[in-house]
Amino acid sequence: MHVEKIPANLPEGVQRVAAALQTLNHPHMPQMLDDAARTAQQAADALGILVGQVAKSIIFRRKSDDAAVLVVTSGDRRVDEKKVEAHVGGKIGRADAEFVKARTGFSIGGVSPVAHATPPVTLIDQNLLRFDVVWAAAGHPNGVFPLHPSDLQRLTGAPVVDVVQASAPQASGAGAA
Repeated sequence: MHVEKIPANLPEGVQRVAAALQTLNHPHMPQMLDDAARTAQQAADALGILVGQVAKSIIFRRKSDDAAVLVVTSGDRRVDEKKVEAHVGGKIGRADAEFVKARTGFSIGGVSPVAHATPPVTLIDQNLLRFDVVWAAAGHPNGVFPLHPSDLQRLTGAPVVDVVQASAPQASGAGAA
């Protein structure tokens, strides 16, 4: 098998993700976008894809043991923290930038689903399976890589579960009761 040399000019986090993807035999290496994609909408705009095709990585802090909890969800969905708590066996809280950097090795806006400094408890949102291809952060706000949603499970070993809020029904016109 031909092993692609990882360019030395890539940011350290992207090099780490590229090395992990190679080790895991993932066929697609990270790509660098011209502009930072710190939000799912920015990533979707830069890639010309639907916002739902962005596999956003959100880090929480499990309160009982201070473990990092990674939820990889579709960019057009909001995480339901109660559902996450049910899957990880305890209360979770928001993780600040310092916690995210210390536990993952990545800055917020570039957290990859792979190559974490300390392996997190990981959950994958089942809504990602709606798509043939999704794009995940690759260790830097400008770095991304494509994958099939089922590859997330192979790459992380994480379960695919329901961790998002139910979509609100659309109101039928102004002043709907």
